[in-house]
Amino acid sequence: MNDHETPDTAPLIGFKLETIRVPIENIVPLKVFSPSTKKTQKYQQIAASIRAVGLVEPPVVSAVKNRKSSYYLLDGLLRLEVLKDMGEREVECLVSTDDESYTYNKRLNRLAAVQEHKMVVRAMEWGVPAEELAVTLNLQATSIKRRFRLLDGICKEAEDLLSDKPCPMLTFEVIKKMKPFRQMEVAELMTGQQNYSSQFARALLHASTPDQLVVPKAGVREKSVARSQILKLERELASLQTKSLFAEETFGIDNLVLTVTKGYLAALVGKLKIANWLGKNRPEYLAEFRRIAETASFPGNGAAR
Repeated sequence: MNDHETPDTAPLIGFKLETIRVPIENIVPLKVFSPSTKKTQKYQQIAASIRAVGLVEPPVVSAVKNRKSSYYLLDGLLRLEVLKDMGEREVECLVSTDDESYTYNKRLNRLAAVQEHKMVVRAMEWGVPAEELAVTLNLQATSIKRRFRLLDGICKEAEDLLSDKPCPMLTFEVIKKMKPFRQMEVAELMTGQQNYSSQFARALLHASTPDQLVVPKAGVREKSVARSQILKLERELASLQTKSLFAEETFGIDNLVLTVTKGYLAALVGKLKIANWLGKNRPEYLAEFRRIAETASFPGNGAAR
């Protein structure tokens, strides 16, 4: 707590400061674990990592009310199943201080491809061989090397835009085929549309002109009609993105102005002399003022009109 914080204003801590060891049989998962999950690459990667370096990220639990020493599992179902398979009886856990209905996974940021790349680069700079990393992460050594080279050919501006986004490796490999300025345009479009798929990246690659590509396509006739349609769609997406950002920025101010205006008009037509004068001289104004004054709420305020 700093000098400006009081006990009432200090930020609340979402977890207890110390981990605890909990018997695995006392942990109640909030969802059913499917046996087929053990065949997935994700499960096998987690299992290989735990066997190689141990449990790095403790599962997150919350205490079950009125049941001593029992806990709900908020995050870490796969890790818990791996530990069961290894014959472990207890596990080190983080204890959440929030209510057990708190949906932990919705507030958890998973590792993005760029962050994973930086993790691999750091490990290899420390002298960890690619083959050892491959065993730890249950991946092929070639896959580790692909992650190591992920940002080769990606300009800094595009990297910054996509660094914390769920952008798969294949998408980066498509973007590398474009020149830096085009990479920036594509990254902005993908971020605006929240679409980071390799299919979308390929569509934007196809819409690129030869001077926007690192290696212009040779020996392929340009389909001018299809290209012009994609370019038109791209311009429309960029325009829509700009309008959406402007609407988000001005929405609160516009609603405040409308609310104040509504209050003023309600007070205006509530005065008998003014209402009578408007009724005789500007009946259309009076009807419109009353309609605005009687509006329950404006769109986006959450109340029914």
